[in-house]
Amino acid sequence: METKICQNCKQNFTIEPEDFNFYEKIKVPPPTFCPSCRAMRRLLWRNERSLYRNKCAFSGEDIISMFAPEKDFNVYERDIWWSDKWDPISYGKDYDFSKPFFQQFKELLHSVPLASLGNSNIVNSKYVNHTEDLKNCYLVYGSMSSENVSYAQGVLNVKDSFDLFNVLKSEQCFDDVLCGSMYKTNFSYDSDECIDSSFLTSCTNLQNCLGCINLRHKNYCIFNVQYSKENYDKEIAAYDFGSYNTLTKFKEEYKKFIQNEFRRFAFIFKSVNVTGDNIFTSKNSKMIFDVYGEVEDSKYVAHTFGLRNGYDGYGMGDRGEFLYEGVDFGHDGAMSAFAVLNHGCMDTKYTYMCYGSKNLFGCIGIRNGEYCILNKKYTKEEYEKLVPKIIEQMNTVPYVDTHGKVYKYGEFFPSELSPFAYNETIGQEYYPLEIDEAKNYGFFWKEKTKRDYRIEVNPEDLPDHIRNTEDSIVGKVIGCMHNNSCNEQCTEAFKILPEELRFYKNNNIALPRLCPNCRHFQRLKKRNPMKLWHRTCMCDKKHSNHTGKCEVEFETSYAPERTEIVYCEKCYQQEVY
Repeated sequence: METKICQNCKQNFTIEPEDFNFYEKIKVPPPTFCPSCRAMRRLLWRNERSLYRNKCAFSGEDIISMFAPEKDFNVYERDIWWSDKWDPISYGKDYDFSKPFFQQFKELLHSVPLASLGNSNIVNSKYVNHTEDLKNCYLVYGSMSSENVSYAQGVLNVKDSFDLFNVLKSEQCFDDVLCGSMYKTNFSYDSDECIDSSFLTSCTNLQNCLGCINLRHKNYCIFNVQYSKENYDKEIAAYDFGSYNTLTKFKEEYKKFIQNEFRRFAFIFKSVNVTGDNIFTSKNSKMIFDVYGEVEDSKYVAHTFGLRNGYDGYGMGDRGEFLYEGVDFGHDGAMSAFAVLNHGCMDTKYTYMCYGSKNLFGCIGIRNGEYCILNKKYTKEEYEKLVPKIIEQMNTVPYVDTHGKVYKYGEFFPSELSPFAYNETIGQEYYPLEIDEAKNYGFFWKEKTKRDYRIEVNPEDLPDHIRNTEDSIVGKVIGCMHNNSCNEQCTEAFKILPEELRFYKNNNIALPRLCPNCRHFQRLKKRNPMKLWHRTCMCDKKHSNHTGKCEVEFETSYAPERTEIVYCEKCYQQEVY
């Protein structure tokens, strides 16, 4: 074990023996940034929600792009980028041993065409990003295999739903967070297999329930109190969520109800020897979050599945192994490191938007290629001779950023090379910073641009009840209640879609008063951070697994200063209703 000082935050961090073993297997040196700073630096390369109107540099046509138009990048419409109308090899450069590697990569990044969006197999879904197999979706990000969904992130196999975060296999749902296998269930968190219910927390297999927490296999419950069907129908009539005022008051009532209820230290399902939260069917892994299944021998990864021997990634995996330091990469890949939007690749280092390739070093936009350095093609013998010399030069002539941080071989891309400002990216979602904090870290910050909106309806002027909302509200510019006063990528205004209004009316849900981005950040606040604290179970009840106060220790994403009562798994299972 070795303790080091992070280049970025100057705090101590520890490298464990198993970490050194992993680094040796993939032939990289140990990092000089701590895990949190490494994560922030990676996420700075993933802009999901900030979409812009831009021009395709190939056709001159108007396009939607994740790259701001004022940035000096060569952006192609996504389908053109994937076509054979251009050749990434034609942008290849000889390696210049008098200049740092990352300086040369930066020059290449501003030369090679970039795909406007990170999408695949998208039908009638113009405003989505980092998605695959979507149909009739709007403002959906980081999602797969879904249809008729709007305002969502991290959804998989979802239909006919709105305003979701990390929801799986669900239908006709609204404003749910970290849920799965739900039907007509709204305003819920960390719950599964529920039907016709609202405001659930850590519940499983409920039907016709409202405002419950820690329940299993129940029907007709309100605030955890059991009712007959007849009495439930009478009681539920008093909760009219078609009224915005009623809905707002109930949210506060429910918040007070659950604040003194016990919580499970983490959601870990059918997994062995893991630490983290929201984990399915994984083993022998630490510090993993939002794992959809089959992660093994990995560390510091999030939003992933199908990964073996992977370290430091977001959206990394799907039949991938021996992957290190990347964002949205590793599908059907192996032995790759330092990558963004890299899939189906083998033995690659420092790549951006490369697919179906092998033996790449410092490349951008290569598809089905091999033995390339800075997009220049080499023979196998030339490549294998040149790469070790470049690695040596990266260590003797390192890149030094404007804040004095040194980037040798083994570090992810310097933050100042990212095409995005920090507050454009998901870094701001998981590791939120104020502008001065971001700049102190060396991150760019996008100033708020003046938007040419003409607000047609102020949020306070919207009708209180959805039944009093006329169809003419569709398409009107509604002011966001935050009015750009928050730190949540506020768009200041929003519109109601025709199918959205039908959904609200059919499900008796009041119109929102916040723009989609601000609503997304409200959902993010419901989840715990992707950090762990060492704590002891707080249970002092009489259970079979302990006498007196439980002394089981665990790693949890509930910080010690929080007010929730946190239980170990055994105590939690004995207390759930």
